[in-house]
Amino acid sequence: MGVKRAIRVSIITVVYNGAENIEDSIRSVIGQTHDDIEYVIIDGGSTDGTLDIIKRYGRNIAKVISEPDNGIYDAMNKGLEIASGDIIGILNSDDLYADRTVIENVVGYISEKNVDSCYGDLIYVDRQNTNISVRHWKSGEFLKQRFRSGWMPPHPTFFARRDIYEKYGIFNETFPIAADYELMLRLLYKHGISTAYIPKVLVKMRTGGSSNPGFYNTAKAIIENYRAWKVNGLDPSPVTFF
Repeated sequence: MGVKRAIRVSIITVVYNGAENIEDSIRSVIGQTHDDIEYVIIDGGSTDGTLDIIKRYGRNIAKVISEPDNGIYDAMNKGLEIASGDIIGILNSDDLYADRTVIENVVGYISEKNVDSCYGDLIYVDRQNTNISVRHWKSGEFLKQRFRSGWMPPHPTFFARRDIYEKYGIFNETFPIAADYELMLRLLYKHGISTAYIPKVLVKMRTGGSSNPGFYNTAKAIIENYRAWKVNGLDPSPVTFF
């Protein structure tokens, strides 16, 4: 019998002028206990020292692209297109994994439950002190109809097999704010990929970053969420988006 190949996990981080926090994100990835991680960083052409920090960890980073992009989802798509792992996750440059066993747990759940994807809980933390919890996003078990009540998994905790992206597509860049919502609606609701809920905190997200929009962007996101249903040929009525 041959030796069973380890499951490779690709983690993608996109960043632009993120020198303040990118090192925390990098260290939370390279400190994981899982032994086959392909770390991909997509930089938008930073000028604030971000690239110097990335270079310090060069031996632990598989691929780095630094060039201008057309926004965060364009950058994420660049990462998805070059990632070679069996499973792919995306970690924002302001965020970090909650502990060293996150990827190990993800691989265990996807493998043992034989599912296409998984997700978990997320906590918002103080921007300066990530040990101070501000709010707990408890995702709960997956029920398809929960999408009609405004539910979605926290995207930084979402991991999917690479062949799912190859089959059903990557981020739709016509959604500048809600492409993550559209993607998960497409994968989990429209195409019904299998998933598993990991009932523990996987990611710490700093408050006040680009992933924490104000009222104006929230209103725009609601409009985009509505359009996501229409684009996928789904009836958005009745759906609650907040």
